[in-house]
Amino acid sequence: MRDIMGMMGKLKEMQDKMGSLQEEIAALEVEGTAGGGLVTVKLNGKGHMLGMKVDPSLFKEEEIEVLEDLIIAAHNDAKGKAEAELQKRTQELTAGLPIPPGMKLPF
Repeated sequence: MRDIMGMMGKLKEMQDKMGSLQEEIAALEVEGTAGGGLVTVKLNGKGHMLGMKVDPSLFKEEEIEVLEDLIIAAHNDAKGKAEAELQKRTQELTAGLPIPPGMKLPF
């Protein structure tokens, strides 16, 4: 019974830390780049785009498809970085807790 109470205490502590982690992630800003820096996209930790920079050399009508592809690639790069940071911070938070493999947090 004592182990269950100890585990419940740890879960409550983790819940409190998870709330703090969610606030940190929301405030997180990551940049993704594509085309050797020709396109840069900035996202917050929730994946919302905060800004984008495009090198003026890409503003040619015949280059529009390249520009579109680079914007998508830069967005995906930034999103991948945000997801990696979330996973890293979640693992640090849940270290030592008996969480089943494959269970993703935050829920």
